[in-house]
Amino acid sequence: MKLIIAIITSSMGLVAASYASSKSANLLRHAASRRLSYEKIAGYSPGSQVTDHAAIDLDQRAIEEQLALHTSQAFGIAKGIYNEGGHSKSYAELTLSSGLSSAILEDAYIVGTNTDGLEVSLNSYEDYAAGATVIKALYATTDIQASYVGCQVGGLVTKNLVGCLVKDGTLNVDGTEYAYTYMPEIDNKNDRTIAKFSTKAKEQQLEGCPGCPYKDFSYFYDYYGTPDYAHQWVEAAFAGVATTFSNGNADFSKYTFVGREQVIKKGTAYMNVFMYVIREMEDALDDCLKGLLQDNYNSVHAWDEAVAFYTGSLEGQDGLSPDGKLMHQLADKRCVDWKVCGMEGGDIEGMAKINYDIFDLFALGNYQILSGNCPAARETKERIVRKMYIPMIQGAMSYAYKVDMLQGGEKEASEGATFAAAVLPRIHAESPSAAKTIYDNVGVGASSTDYKVVKSAFESVYPGLGITCADIGGFWNEADKAYYPGMEPCTDATTTTSAAETKVITQTNKSLAIALGCTFGALFAAAAAMLLYMRSQEKQGTPVFQSESVGTTTMN
Repeated sequence: MKLIIAIITSSMGLVAASYASSKSANLLRHAASRRLSYEKIAGYSPGSQVTDHAAIDLDQRAIEEQLALHTSQAFGIAKGIYNEGGHSKSYAELTLSSGLSSAILEDAYIVGTNTDGLEVSLNSYEDYAAGATVIKALYATTDIQASYVGCQVGGLVTKNLVGCLVKDGTLNVDGTEYAYTYMPEIDNKNDRTIAKFSTKAKEQQLEGCPGCPYKDFSYFYDYYGTPDYAHQWVEAAFAGVATTFSNGNADFSKYTFVGREQVIKKGTAYMNVFMYVIREMEDALDDCLKGLLQDNYNSVHAWDEAVAFYTGSLEGQDGLSPDGKLMHQLADKRCVDWKVCGMEGGDIEGMAKINYDIFDLFALGNYQILSGNCPAARETKERIVRKMYIPMIQGAMSYAYKVDMLQGGEKEASEGATFAAAVLPRIHAESPSAAKTIYDNVGVGASSTDYKVVKSAFESVYPGLGITCADIGGFWNEADKAYYPGMEPCTDATTTTSAAETKVITQTNKSLAIALGCTFGALFAAAAAMLLYMRSQEKQGTPVFQSESVGTTTMN
């Protein structure tokens, strides 16, 4: 046995050495070095730089800080941050004293200085023709989340100008010097905003992409009747007016600042950002090229972006920070209420079980894309999306119960209405009657709320959604150490795994089995080949391993 192990170990070294010399191995090694060079996102190891993307949660935090003040002025500022951003994809719009002497391409290297005289690195935002006098220069970002960029302006009240270009100075553009002028507090802007996640949905999720229309986006488009439904929801709440959807309308004139605060803060995170997470996974799959390892970097980057938008920057590298503002934190909050925290579920503290599950799937999807297994990656995406709906269902049922049984007021009603709005289109796709029941009881301005019929309506579509009663859990009353009456975990109609889930599990297991089988099969074949070679050499009187006494160098 020891001899076999030694032979296999030696063979593995030979195979690895041979493999490392190939072009594909160099590409894989390069990809691995990229992955190892970036900070983790809640335990996930990205293979590309997405610090700037993760910072979108800083916009969300800034919006929430203003909303909490409950004044018209603060709501106006929050609306500005929502539409103009402040923390992601920062750029300067500059007026040159003389036109460009020659054309420059997108990403052309630009260097300027800040107010301290320190160098600031930027890149041309797009192609510019010779003679152009106004250009946009995108600030370079770093791999370190805490210091990813030094210029944060946009719609923010507290602006960070430390790393911005000095007001009037000189740029070096691809080796040529140009004098420029601009207003730092006005002309430093952001091209990635929470509003754009929805306002650009038509071109990015409905019509302008290889996989358009994306499946989950279609549920929402079909239900609400407009591609920018999330933006319309948020804008109507800012204005205190009614929406004009095909279904699921809400009249926010019924709410004070208290209710509108909840509608906006949850709408931006769980409608705008939520769907964009799915969009990035779909984009990764659009870019995925089956079997072409070296060509899937763009796909991996889009997948990394999905993880960044799901998590944000505030969760930290371990994902255990309580300060997050996006989907990761929502799952962690709901798991406490529904007793589904921990790796196995059943706990009331720690990370949500679905976050453990989702991040396992994020890692699996990354591997599948990098290895060109695009069909398997699509199945993995489906499994992630199914789990992403769970916290919204939990939220809608929680607040339905609070309004019905715990004297919940405007705050609780508005929270329940927004969670429902974030999931109703998916429910409607399975059962229009269940969606109507939920809307009638939880929607904005509902005349009454019966938590029992809301709970029953949600539970009726669990099989179609691909989730289980155990995934949801039960609404937990920590003070009494018991579930709230009537809110205990339900029991699935059957313990048999759904056909869809069985297909996913089977295909995933096959993928892993094939990968492992191929790997160990190749190693075993190499070991066997080595053994046969050694035996043939011995028969010829020239053994591979000889003592130094016969004048042959021992193999290392």
